[in-house]
Amino acid sequence: MSVRQLKKENTQRNFTFWVAKKNTIMYKRKLTTVEHLFAYSPYSLVAVVARIKGTITLEHLKRAVPKISQKHILLQCKIINDNSGSLWFTSDTTGAIPVKSIKRTSDSQWMNVVETESKIPFDFDKHPPIRFILVQSSEESELIILCHHIICDGMSLAFLANDLMTSLGNPEEKFEPLPHPIPISFENFPPEISMSGIVKFFIKRMNKKWASKKVVFNQEDYAAISKAYWGNFQHKIMSIEMTEQQTSALVKKCKAENVSVNSALTAAFVGAQVAVQGNLPAHASIAVAGDLRNRLPHPPGESMGFYASAINLKIKYNLQKGFWDNARLFHQKIKPKVTNKNLFSEPLTWLHLDPSIMTAINFKKLGAMTDREAPSGEKLHTFSKSKDVVTSIIKRDKMDSFDHKVMGTAMTNLTKMNFPKTYGDLELDRLILHPGGAFPLRNVNMVVGAVTCSDKLSLIAEYEAESFDDTLMKKIREEVMTFLAVSEK
Repeated sequence: MSVRQLKKENTQRNFTFWVAKKNTIMYKRKLTTVEHLFAYSPYSLVAVVARIKGTITLEHLKRAVPKISQKHILLQCKIINDNSGSLWFTSDTTGAIPVKSIKRTSDSQWMNVVETESKIPFDFDKHPPIRFILVQSSEESELIILCHHIICDGMSLAFLANDLMTSLGNPEEKFEPLPHPIPISFENFPPEISMSGIVKFFIKRMNKKWASKKVVFNQEDYAAISKAYWGNFQHKIMSIEMTEQQTSALVKKCKAENVSVNSALTAAFVGAQVAVQGNLPAHASIAVAGDLRNRLPHPPGESMGFYASAINLKIKYNLQKGFWDNARLFHQKIKPKVTNKNLFSEPLTWLHLDPSIMTAINFKKLGAMTDREAPSGEKLHTFSKSKDVVTSIIKRDKMDSFDHKVMGTAMTNLTKMNFPKTYGDLELDRLILHPGGAFPLRNVNMVVGAVTCSDKLSLIAEYEAESFDDTLMKKIREEVMTFLAVSEK
């Protein structure tokens, strides 16, 4: 693409800038308010794990990662802060993506690796916020793609895993750059979705109030809240891996019962918690993620980026009824809610807010936990205790206390990924999704990720250690498997 063509594109997409520098083209664009939702969040992490049969070395992976990065502009960008509250993607002098390997010692080791790696802050201002970890053995390995939600969603990483498998299976494969995707923004939003004038008025007033006492945060502040968060909270993972036969049986059973697999999975995890813990208020609060990629005027295709939303529902699981009766109820309540109106409602609100308000939410919640003697400590403590627009938002969402569960289950199901099973001499045995989230896990019972690949359904539930001990989670796992009629191998 020539500089002239880039200037033309910049005119059409006013949030993107192209700069000719030393005979190269530098990409630069401001993050949208939707992307600011995750800015400097220590817990907004997404991972996809590919279990691979065959031999992969660290050298193979180090050669493959730069190749596939050329396909995705966000894998060529760091994030810089202009000290006014705005963040920018830029490809100028971006460092290499971290890649490393660990010797594989067990089938479940990858879960410990994801938990450990999640605690390591990203250097947003130096590298793309993503890293690759190979849990390696000579015959079978797990390839972990751990990425910050600010540049991805679950689908992004599933597509990226397919790219990576393609490159590892055929090192000579070339990857053409994808067209640079338009983020969720006013320039890329369904035209039929609108906001009332009164709501716009109140948001404008919130922005004005915030402007009078705005606080701007940076990489140093992020390092402080990251250390505080992971010093106070522990995320854990529970995994269920279905065989081809179990997956096929579940799909057939869902069809026979006239429910989607997603509704059945949601009902199973909600029902399991009710069966083990009793009917607690949070259990009825459910979020079901939705993919926005093909709902946008300018679909991003397989590009990296955040293109997801969720619908929030209240559904009580009734232990007096059978599982499939409950699953049908869940399906009847969920299906009509999966509309553009519901999926785009929150993103539209975010787009009207000052982006720095979105960034400030994490610091409001976590600032008081930081070391007051640290360089950012006094600033973060003072902000955390101050009363302002951000305080009002957190209280409105009932997120002002870590003791309050705002949700029982958040479900993300990528459904079936129709990827090849073999890539050269390598076999993709399964994919596993760790979906991440937008707020602290202590405020949610569990976040569930599901994906079917190579005809095998993989499930994980991420939870905070204080919410469930190992014995309780083992019982919940057993209940889920019982509901879905899955027996251990």
